[in-house]
Amino acid sequence: MNVKKRNRLFCLLLTVGMLLSGCQSAPSAGDQNIAAQDSNVQKASDQQNEPPRTYGIIYPMVNPTYEVITQNAEEAAKDHNIRLMVQAPDEANLEQQIRIMETMIKQKLNGIAIDPVDAKALIPVINKAVASGIPVVCFESDAPGSNRLSFIGADNYETGVTMGKAVSRLLKGRGMILVEAGMSQMYGLSQRLEGLLHYLNTETTIDVLEVRFNEGSETRATTELEEMIDAHPHFNAFIGLDFVSGSTSTLIWKAKGLKRYALTLGMTPTVKEALRNGQLTSVISQNEDHWGESIINTLLSANTGKTVPEFVDSGIREIGSIRK
Repeated sequence: MNVKKRNRLFCLLLTVGMLLSGCQSAPSAGDQNIAAQDSNVQKASDQQNEPPRTYGIIYPMVNPTYEVITQNAEEAAKDHNIRLMVQAPDEANLEQQIRIMETMIKQKLNGIAIDPVDAKALIPVINKAVASGIPVVCFESDAPGSNRLSFIGADNYETGVTMGKAVSRLLKGRGMILVEAGMSQMYGLSQRLEGLLHYLNTETTIDVLEVRFNEGSETRATTELEEMIDAHPHFNAFIGLDFVSGSTSTLIWKAKGLKRYALTLGMTPTVKEALRNGQLTSVISQNEDHWGESIINTLLSANTGKTVPEFVDSGIREIGSIRK
């Protein structure tokens, strides 16, 4: 075979190889669309095969952080034929939470998740729901003396310790701070406060000038914080142990143009913007944006006879100042 013939044969073989390689290439956009459609059809089929269920979620009050949790729960529920009943008092109110629980028990819901404003006072109605066959989980704040199935959230004592470490790092272990918490009877908040104070008292020389409770009221939170600032104008930092204190401090820092350190709990779009604008220095998150999904999965496991852990730990993380 002469050189020209060998070259022609080589080119022919090379062309055939490239064509065969092309036949085995990645799926086309059309193939991907078909695969996505098949996946959606499978999800819809799975949803149709699951029995309809209704879960109740009871918050302590109306707050943007709880809206984030609801959105996460709705996203998790939509593929499981689950309907949500989400209710909350306008401001923290024990009697309203009890009435909401009683109504959900009468409606024979398939599961209830509650963030109890008063752990001890809600034990009887939680136990009543469980006795009637409705699994109950607590989130954010626990009711450990009840027959609730599981607690979803972070270790609140360690959350307080984490906040203590954060403010100590900013103040280099010394200085004066103001603290505001939410509901005085809320178990999780008492744990956060205990963890914070224990760390500051044993590991730093930081002086806690005053601690006040807003009892879940934005109006009261504003009044309490303004009074503390007026009474202690030389404070170095503020710590908000609940969602209401955090949003209130953001507004006050903005209105007064304060440059003191401000640390709070819970991440929302508003809080993220406050970090960017310098109204907040640091936020301690318990990854509350995933609580809704955990609520749905835990109640679904209970309904289907699966093992449910007593503590679903969402973890703790610190988010520092965000610059534009």
